[in-house]
Amino acid sequence: MNKININKDWEFEKEGVKSDVSLPHTWNGIDGQNGENGYYQGKCVYRKTLGKTDGICYIEFNGVNSVAEVFINGIPVGTHKGGYSMFRFRIDEYLVKAKNLLEVYVDNTIAPDVFPTSADFTFYGGIYRDVNLICVGKTHFSLDDGSRDGISAVPRKEGDVWKLDIKASVTGACDDCVCVYELKNADGETVAKTTRPSDKPDASLTIETPHLWNGVKDPYLYTLVCSVVRNAKTEDERTVNVGFREIVFTSDKGCFLNGEHIKLKGVSRHQDREKIGNALTLKEHAEDIDLILEVGANSVRLAHYQQAEEFYTLCDEKGLLVWAEVPVITIYSKARQQNAEEQLTSLIKQNINHPCIFCWGIENEITLSGERNKKLIEGLRRLNDLAHTLDPSRVTTCAQVAMAKPDSQLNRLTDILGYNHYFGWYMQTVYALDKWLDDFHALNPDAKLCLSEYGAEAVIGYYSENPVQGDYSEGYQAIYHEHYIDAVNAREWMWGSYVWNMFDFGSAARNEGGVRGRNNKGLVTIDRKIRKDAFYLYKATWSNEKFVHITAKRYPQRLVGTAKIKVYSNLSEVTLKTEGYEKTLKADRVFVFDDVPVKAGENKIVATAGKYSDEISVSGTDALPASYALGEGVPTLVRNWFGTDGSFKEDCLSVNDRVGTLLDNKEAQGMLRLAAGNTVNKWYVKLLRPFKVKTLLRIAGIDPQMADIINGFLQTIKK
Repeated sequence: MNKININKDWEFEKEGVKSDVSLPHTWNGIDGQNGENGYYQGKCVYRKTLGKTDGICYIEFNGVNSVAEVFINGIPVGTHKGGYSMFRFRIDEYLVKAKNLLEVYVDNTIAPDVFPTSADFTFYGGIYRDVNLICVGKTHFSLDDGSRDGISAVPRKEGDVWKLDIKASVTGACDDCVCVYELKNADGETVAKTTRPSDKPDASLTIETPHLWNGVKDPYLYTLVCSVVRNAKTEDERTVNVGFREIVFTSDKGCFLNGEHIKLKGVSRHQDREKIGNALTLKEHAEDIDLILEVGANSVRLAHYQQAEEFYTLCDEKGLLVWAEVPVITIYSKARQQNAEEQLTSLIKQNINHPCIFCWGIENEITLSGERNKKLIEGLRRLNDLAHTLDPSRVTTCAQVAMAKPDSQLNRLTDILGYNHYFGWYMQTVYALDKWLDDFHALNPDAKLCLSEYGAEAVIGYYSENPVQGDYSEGYQAIYHEHYIDAVNAREWMWGSYVWNMFDFGSAARNEGGVRGRNNKGLVTIDRKIRKDAFYLYKATWSNEKFVHITAKRYPQRLVGTAKIKVYSNLSEVTLKTEGYEKTLKADRVFVFDDVPVKAGENKIVATAGKYSDEISVSGTDALPASYALGEGVPTLVRNWFGTDGSFKEDCLSVNDRVGTLLDNKEAQGMLRLAAGNTVNKWYVKLLRPFKVKTLLRIAGIDPQMADIINGFLQTIKK
């Protein structure tokens, strides 16, 4: 197989304007993140000239969002629906001229038959991953069976020995061709080998005592060399990474990797970057991996779609356990069921050989619009069954939105389960999480549960001496995560948790906390330049790399008097010094010095823990800068997301009221029951009462104009 990258020198046309670009490329790198006047969702075209070929040739696209129509010399070659998976078309029969015009029409408009439909992230348009030409001989491992290599190699423990089950598809199989499979260890030594006829290429290798792939502790990989050989000549060859590992989940003890208990300490990852959107290279993927490892995570949830092949490979090599999922999100649509199954099939067939992947996710927050859709259960059950059929070796999972009632039948579909909770940000306080978890476990003692999302917004620039919920400060974000860490660690039966999110990411519809077009819940900023204070909290909790970190470094002005200085460290004792003050505390990760003197002018504050130290310089002042806090009228998701002018009738209901207030109003009750199809159940009532109406409308993806209509109706109802 000869793979030729053709990323360079494309012509790009958008709305009649042409330019020269190289791939990867998106047309939403700027407008998909600045939150101004929406972002362009429509059809654009990429063009490139290809030469003539005499052999078998495929074109391979690794990511085009979201519908791609491919033409050569004006002749349609094929269409692909779905913005995140690899796809190929055979094109040699079209390359008949010395110069052939390749055109790729790309459309990121919301399509009626393609997932996702609505979500809290930008749907960047473009050819944003590599494009390759692949040339092969007559006999080769299949390039058009939907997989990446035409080969799956899945380890399986059988008694005291291990088997490597190999399934392959060979195009052009013949009597004098054989498939040779040779498993090599990390030193390049052959540990197992077998030969099969090319027309019956499936095989099984036995490895009695393999070196196990053991997560970040020891991500040991073997290499399976797969060859199609004719008369001692290799016609085609592929290499596949193999990791032998066994992962088991229980409802009382959580997760076991190779028989050893392990708590999955996870972060979630959206793949986009500032100004370049999803158009990433290996450099950006590797940088993300390094940051995830630095914070001490051992697992990553790749939300909410198939991500780049390079990223899965890096996770194989570094030992990060991966939750992989498809973009069946927010709103279920029967018209998109076929596409959901196609995307799940692509995800599994193209990534089945990655030992890092431990589960397949079939949906995320799919009940935001409620569970009344009769086709929902049927559709999700089909996806769950499909995942098990395609890959019996891995468990399935899903991520439920908080409003999904604990006794929902959706919680019994997949093998393991996640819930997305934001107690302490969108609703109630962080302490409500503990009761919810304990109540859920009491009701569902056999459920294998994790927290699949949780987080709070932190915008760089906001600081408070006493952080509070909804102030968008790094300080409150850190307080929020302090409690969530303790809540998860206190419950052995939970198999893990996933911070939302590792990185800030583009969400074009957002306008909150003084930042447009972005979700700010990341531990790291979208440009990867700033590690927020909560990053160091997790590093202190998860990482073995010794350090000490003084929080609130970016806020050099403090009130004259005494200040509270917080330090994160994974050492057991920290000493804080400033002029006229020295104090040593023993603590677990979080060290709070609440009586640190701050004089007018400059104050140097130093924290030491053994040979490790950190320092800040603060300036004493009588009043903190106004820029440290949210200004009046700044839109927030928590407190005025819809940006109304504030001219409400105070004696009437509005979107500023909480759902509980509406539920206690007889006239509003009628509207709620009509909207909910007369099915307001106790679990929804219990969880929704603390929400402000506008918060729920925002989460549900309701258009702001519709929200204004709803607000107008509520303003006709007396409190």
